[in-house]
Amino acid sequence: MSILLVEDNPQDEKLILRSLKKMNLANQIDVARDGQQALDYLFQENEFASLKGDPLPTVVLLDINLPRVNGLDVLARLRNNPRTKLLPVVILTSSDDERDRLRSYEHGANSFVNKPLEFSEFAETVARLGVYWLITNKPAPTGI
Repeated sequence: MSILLVEDNPQDEKLILRSLKKMNLANQIDVARDGQQALDYLFQENEFASLKGDPLPTVVLLDINLPRVNGLDVLARLRNNPRTKLLPVVILTSSDDERDRLRSYEHGANSFVNKPLEFSEFAETVARLGVYWLITNKPAPTGI
């Protein structure tokens, strides 16, 4: 099981990685630091062309406000591609704008989670996300 974290804030990245690793939930956690890098990773293009044929991550944790390609545009591209249209995507963002939440769900997000401001609450939220998406949730079947 693997996770793709798409996060441009180095402090949030560190906290998320630390929280997920502490729970020993994922075999691998890859990080993309902008929307274009996330698309290249998921579509196995450009710097990630060597990944051709590798399985998709179990879940994508996606920020909305990203450089180059914003998170909502990344999500729309994922939902419009047969290979990634069922890939679980969790919007993990500091935005509490209801329009961002609505647009996230309209674009096909599986979940919308606000990043808590307090360190301990943030770590707990990430740990709960990991447990749910990697252990509790049953992903869509592939190859049927």
